[in-house]
Amino acid sequence: MRRAALAVGCAVVLALAGCRRVPEEPGRGSGPSPYLRSLVLPSVGPTPYDWRRLPGRVVLVSFFATWCFPCLAELPTLEALQKEYGSQGFQVVLVGLDLEGTRVLEPFADQYALNFPVLVSDEHTQQGRSAFGLIPSLPTTFLLDKEGQVAGAWQGVAGHADVARAVEKLLRR
Repeated sequence: MRRAALAVGCAVVLALAGCRRVPEEPGRGSGPSPYLRSLVLPSVGPTPYDWRRLPGRVVLVSFFATWCFPCLAELPTLEALQKEYGSQGFQVVLVGLDLEGTRVLEPFADQYALNFPVLVSDEHTQQGRSAFGLIPSLPTTFLLDKEGQVAGAWQGVAGHADVARAVEKLLRR
C-alpha cells in the first residue's frame, strides 16, 4: 500500500514539474497560440515589447545570436520589413539564443537600436522545448499568420523579396 501511494505521489510530482503557467491573453477563450506563448520572454533594448499585442498580427520571429555573422547580415532586411509593414499589422521579433542572455543581449540591443523588440530566450527555448522546437541553425526565421500559426520558415539568411511576398499575402487575409 505504501509503495502504491509513493508511486502515485511521485507521478503527480513529475507531471507537475513539467508544467509552466503562461498568462493568457484577456478576451480570448483559449489564449494565444503555442507559438505566441513561446514569445512570453523578457525584452532588452529601446523598443517596447508587450506580447499581448501580437495576437491578430502577422509576426516574423527570427532566432539569432550576437556572434552569428549571417544573423547580423540579416538585420537590415528585418528592419526594412518592420518599417514597410509595421503600420499594416506586422511585427518582427528577434529572439536571442546567446547563452549569456541579458548580459550580452542588452548592450547589443542598445548599440543597434533596432526598430523591433529583442527578446532574451529562456532555458526551455535554448533546449528546444518551446513550440518552435530545436533551432537547427542560425538564423532561423518563422512567419506566423494572424492566428499565430506557422505560415512560413527559413533557415539561413532570408531574402527580402521572398519574405516580403509572404508577409503581403498574410496581411491581405
